[in-house]
This record gives sequence, C-alpha cells and structure tokens, in this order.
Amino acid sequence: MEIFGIPHQAFLGQLMLGLVNGAFYAMLSLGLAVIFGLLDIVNFAHGALYMVGAFAAWIMLEKWGVSYWWSLLLAPLMVGALGVVIERAFLKRLYGLDPLYGLLLTFGLALIFEGIFRDQYGVSGQSYPVPDALSGATNLGFMVLPNYRAWVVLASLVVCLGTWAPTCAPARRTRSWCRPSA
Repeated sequence: MEIFGIPHQAFLGQLMLGLVNGAFYAMLSLGLAVIFGLLDIVNFAHGALYMVGAFAAWIMLEKWGVSYWWSLLLAPLMVGALGVVIERAFLKRLYGLDPLYGLLLTFGLALIFEGIFRDQYGVSGQSYPVPDALSGATNLGFMVLPNYRAWVVLASLVVCLGTWAPTCAPARRTRSWCRPSA
C-alpha cells in the first residue's frame, strides 16, 4: 500500500521521525514562549542558551563523570541560573523601553555564546553514551525506534503538559479558552 506514492512503511517512519524532531522544537519553543509571555522580551539568545545547556550536560557527562540523569537535572538548573544573571545584569535595565533594545541585546548575547563554544569545541556535534536504561530499540512494525528517541518524545510531552496544565486547565473549567494575555 502507498500513501502519496510513498510506501506506507516509509511514510509512517518519516512521520515518526518528524514527531521526534518536533519534540525537540516543542521544548525549544516552549521556553521562548514562556520568556516572552513573562518578560515581554524577544529572546534571541534562547537558542544559544539551549546550546549552553546541551554543552553543560555533555561536559558533566564526559569531563566530570556525572551520570546522565543527574546531568539531565542539573543542566537546566545551571542554564536557569545563567538566565537569572542575564536578566538581572542586562535585561532588567531595558524594561519599559522599545522592545528592539531587548532583541538587539539578546541577539548580541547569542552571538557571544555561539562564538565562544564554536571556538572551544568546533562546529561538529559532541556525542555521548546513551544510558543503559534508554539503550535498545522498539520495533513498531513499520520502523525500529530507538528507546532514546521515544524518551525524548515522552519527556517533551511531560514538560509541555506540565507547563500547560497549571496555566490553561483552570481556564477550561470556567468554560473559557486559555488565551495569552495582551
């Protein structure tokens, strides 16, 4: 059987890979939306801070011998602390001014972070071992999905729903939709 001229196994496999990649993008965009909603700052440094978190986890795993699970817990806390420092040292001074100033500042910070890490580690990704609990794969019938990728989708769903539930679920009980404040 074919879907749009593509064998159904290939089509379903591409859909699954799109779901896995979409989970990464959902996590990235969720943070961007929360920051913009709370601070009214278009944070161009958000992607760079995401990268800093990935490198923090990698450094803890590879250089310091911290386990995967502890790295997964500590890296976001470290990046969050860096975000607080950036907000207190730089962004706080821009509240009430033209939003373009915040955009330019965070764009400059993104260039600085990316330049530092590019200089230190190059442009290739850094690999790390998959923890034993996430090794292996599951045969879905149309493709073999690595357990690590399934974990990414599950973790993304938990974080996204954990962010949505306290903010939007109460609004649903009152028969109104969760709308961003303007």
